[in-house]
Amino acid sequence: MKKFISVLLGLLLIQVFSFAQIPSVKVSLSNNRQFDTKTLADGKTPVVISFWSISCKPCIHEIDAISEVYDDWQEEVPFKFVLVSTDDTRFTAQARAFAETRGWSDFTCLFDVNNDFKRAMNVVFTPQTFVLSPDGKIVHSQTGYNTGSEEEIFKALKKLPKPKKK
Repeated sequence: MKKFISVLLGLLLIQVFSFAQIPSVKVSLSNNRQFDTKTLADGKTPVVISFWSISCKPCIHEIDAISEVYDDWQEEVPFKFVLVSTDDTRFTAQARAFAETRGWSDFTCLFDVNNDFKRAMNVVFTPQTFVLSPDGKIVHSQTGYNTGSEEEIFKALKKLPKPKKK
């Protein structure tokens, strides 16, 4: 069974990397305004996207772990941290309040109530985290969270080319 799941996840990751670009999907911001995910890539700043839900304990642990080291990482590699709640409309208000009380409001919080973005990114399990280059190409993806696995995200960020100074 473990081999089957590993093969399935591998195939899904291949599918994700086959489009290797952030898709254009409409989601909601914390203030209920519409947001196009294509605008996450600005050509200058890498992006870390973490798909989560309010009932996913590993998701919360991963976001908290990155939140704790966020300022230190920013000194070495400036990046945007984007949290995508996959909770449906029944739990969106609860997810918004939860993100606020956890101190995650400093990050870009998106609410994918219809799971359109989740499907477009071929996310099956949460947490699912992607590292995007400044031009929106997926350079790293990981599913699940174990203590310390946030370091793989940081390694992927550090491998990206440094922006050229003008």
